[in-house]
Amino acid sequence: MLKKIIVILIVLVQFSAFGQLQNTLDKITQSGLTSSVIGDGLKEALEKGITKQVTTLAGEDGFFKNELVKIVLPEQLQKVDKTLRKLGMGQLADEGLKLLNRAAEDAVGEAIPIFTDAITGITFTDAKNILAGNEDAATSYLQTATSEKLYEKFNPIIKQSFQKVGADKVWETIISKYNSVPMTRDVNPNLTDYVTTEALSGVYKMVAVEEKEIRGKVGERSTDLLQKVFAVQD
Repeated sequence: MLKKIIVILIVLVQFSAFGQLQNTLDKITQSGLTSSVIGDGLKEALEKGITKQVTTLAGEDGFFKNELVKIVLPEQLQKVDKTLRKLGMGQLADEGLKLLNRAAEDAVGEAIPIFTDAITGITFTDAKNILAGNEDAATSYLQTATSEKLYEKFNPIIKQSFQKVGADKVWETIISKYNSVPMTRDVNPNLTDYVTTEALSGVYKMVAVEEKEIRGKVGERSTDLLQKVFAVQD
């Protein structure tokens, strides 16, 4: 009986979501907005969010002092961090963490041109579905369209950044000291891959924050075009 109730609830939720989607699509049709206006409005919103958030992330402490995206140590290195602090090397552990975030900050500035290409390629059908979609529909579209290219772009930059900011030397020291501690199992993490993945996650998370603001707060729609287009999903 419980299973039947759960199934019914799921169906009702899905039906409700479909109804909301159809309602928004109907409002788009009835609004008289041309495909060009809808496309331009969505592209402007994405460009606004990307420019604002990616520029912020690319600045000093853009990752390190933003709790939403701050890169923390992977599980494999959390035991390394705890061990070093127990041995009185907390300052070294802090520096290692900061430099991981510095590398991400170095890389994200390269995201804007790739995002711009993805925005240019949005079709009217894409734009209409994104506008009628949930609060992170545009971000999800961008993630699908750009994640592979961004990874390929970020990875070598982060690797170079490790050398530039001295992260490679610091982490070589950290891992060497940890591996020399008796009764510990040696670690050799791929930090370049880890920071690349976390940097990507941070970028999409902050673009989603901006998308939610534009969708949900009329005051964030700073131009007539944004106000006109996003009014149909209110």
